[in-house]
Amino acid sequence: MYKIYIERSRNMDNLGETIRKLREEKELPLRTVAAFLDIDQAILSKIERGQRNATREQVVKLAAYFKIKESDLLVSWLSDKLVYEVADEQVALKALQVAEEKVKYQKSKSKKK
Repeated sequence: MYKIYIERSRNMDNLGETIRKLREEKELPLRTVAAFLDIDQAILSKIERGQRNATREQVVKLAAYFKIKESDLLVSWLSDKLVYEVADEQVALKALQVAEEKVKYQKSKSKKK
């Protein structure tokens, strides 16, 4: 069941929506998950509503908490950050394509070391 949420998250849901769906599927109140993360439930609520960004550390903890692949949640988290940065740019897609090429280049360069 959780895999369905992550698959959808990869498409259109932001990280917060995915977290909320996972939490609701397990019928957990905000305070329980917030306590696990050691944050106020108001902060978790803002993360779920997309009004605040989760930290990388929180994303890793949430993946462990919900027993889902860490990389799936990290991809959702990072893609949200990218969308936030480029969403209003007319050349956003082209910039992301160039960034993809740069990442590939950096990875190949670091492998040679």
